[in-house]
Amino acid sequence: MKDRVRVLMIGDVSGSAGMGALFVGLSSLIRDLKADFVIINGENAAAGFGISISDYQSMKKMGADVITSGNHIWQKEEIYEILDKNDDILRPLNYPDPCIGRGYTVRKKGNIQIAVINAQGRIMMPPIDDPVRRVEKVLRDIKKDTSLVFVDFHAEDTLEKEAFAFALDGKVTAVVGTHTHVQTADEKILPQGTAYITDLGLTGVTDAVIGSDPQKSIERQLTQLPMKSEVADGPAHIQGVVIEADVTTGKAVSIERFTK
Repeated sequence: MKDRVRVLMIGDVSGSAGMGALFVGLSSLIRDLKADFVIINGENAAAGFGISISDYQSMKKMGADVITSGNHIWQKEEIYEILDKNDDILRPLNYPDPCIGRGYTVRKKGNIQIAVINAQGRIMMPPIDDPVRRVEKVLRDIKKDTSLVFVDFHAEDTLEKEAFAFALDGKVTAVVGTHTHVQTADEKILPQGTAYITDLGLTGVTDAVIGSDPQKSIERQLTQLPMKSEVADGPAHIQGVVIEADVTTGKAVSIERFTK
């Protein structure tokens, strides 16, 4: 068995441009970064809101081991059956019970078992269960199978993201933020060995307003009307991090941010 594992965590895929960026660049990214396992947040793949069955299937074919999500996962009802049946696509763990789908999974890749947890914040987000307590509860079972635990924390507020990460420092391998679509430059290893970044960024058009058409976004700000965002077209990038971790201890060894 390998002593270390390298896990690629990719920020929110936004629309057809983001899916196109994955199609063009994911395989070479996996090769160049020597990634053993790939986690992709796919909740905005379907024109910016939700994920379709075809999006799910395409991401799997392109190399995703686990697909995480967030508050937009509920916007395409066609995915509900897949959420309920498959353990390689997640919705946030801390939605109240009973709720379709699952919030964590343990997947075997080669000789290594890797756990992925998807949780969601509560500040400026839907009022759901406490994410820290819900994660700590499932960790009791997860740790029977593996010490490698990677958490996608889908949240709006930086304070909440950092507090969540420190609450889980030493208990999980990594906590990465998603949802805000702007890649932060604060990647680090916390004192007890958990890798952290406030936001992975965007897989889509980065020369835009969080992946959306700038003109439409400007119009919304000027008029304050509830206009629907439109996903931007144009050259797209893949953003995220690659994390190297010790297989035995589950501690992160390094975290490296990238834009491809």
